[in-house]
Amino acid sequence: MGRSSLKRGEQESSAEIINFCLNNPSIPIPMKTTSRNLSVAISLLVAFSLVSAYAQERVPFPIEGRWDIVMSKGGKEIPSWLEVRHSGNHTLVGRFVYAFGSARPVSEVKFKDGKFSFAIPPQWEQGNTNMEFEGIVKGDSLKGTMIYTDGKSYTWVASRAPALIHNMNPSWGKSVTLFNGTDLAGWHAMGTNQWIIESGVLKSPKSGANLVTDNTFMDFKLHIEFRYPKGSNSGVYLRGRYEVQITDSKGMEPYDDQFSGVYGFLPPNEMVAKDAGEWQSYDITLIGRRVTVVANSATVINDQVIPGITGGAINSKEGEPGPFLIQGDHGPIEFRNIIVTPAK
Repeated sequence: MGRSSLKRGEQESSAEIINFCLNNPSIPIPMKTTSRNLSVAISLLVAFSLVSAYAQERVPFPIEGRWDIVMSKGGKEIPSWLEVRHSGNHTLVGRFVYAFGSARPVSEVKFKDGKFSFAIPPQWEQGNTNMEFEGIVKGDSLKGTMIYTDGKSYTWVASRAPALIHNMNPSWGKSVTLFNGTDLAGWHAMGTNQWIIESGVLKSPKSGANLVTDNTFMDFKLHIEFRYPKGSNSGVYLRGRYEVQITDSKGMEPYDDQFSGVYGFLPPNEMVAKDAGEWQSYDITLIGRRVTVVANSATVINDQVIPGITGGAINSKEGEPGPFLIQGDHGPIEFRNIIVTPAK
């Protein structure tokens, strides 16, 4: 709306008329009311009625919100994630994260009588057919089926993702060195181990297994240093579920799938990647869902909410503590000085 041309007294008089009408609907408007004030009062009353009607009509669909999914596929539990929100009065849209890849948009979620369906095109999956989802809502849970790009059907269940309350002023415990510089004590490989230690540096000389800490953490501050050769790619997963991307991105645009982005969700505000072959660092604070990423001494993500798990997460149990995971399956990578300071 533009700036009102009414004088203060006229505005107050109009407000009094609106209050009078709302509180005394059976009493006629006083005839002494000026036509100017009456016109303004009626216009405002109509606008108020329209807003009130919209507020009363706009009831959230039961499927709206964020959902942590467990997919049963080939005898394994595959973590996934779904977000559904309204677009206007009647349309539902969303985002979906599968076991790999980034968050992908859902153009429409169809919902009627407790049943829903949606489809998304393949991202990194083989084949050209859509992934098709159907399911039902039961309170704070979903269950349904997915027809994958290979034409096979798989079942899945979901629960509402937890809010993960943010503690504004956490108390911090003692810092813990996660890599001792001599061996893999406190870590285990998720597959055949290709990781080696040379001169105090943890190295994955070729693509192979990811490496995971034995201990788990909820809220923390993490310092980690890394080095990659030209064109390589890795990442560090917070709680095993949220990947902060490590990749050779110098000179590129700061997208959410590039250096220092939270993969598929949060882009850095600038690109601060150094040349391949140089040592670089992240200082990451995660409290609840809110993350701050300092890359090479520059704050590139400042206290932003991570909506849900990223592709490659070890599970979708967002309400639980989780380990650190460093990727070794995307290319050569080196790490050193991995230090965590957990919240008490």
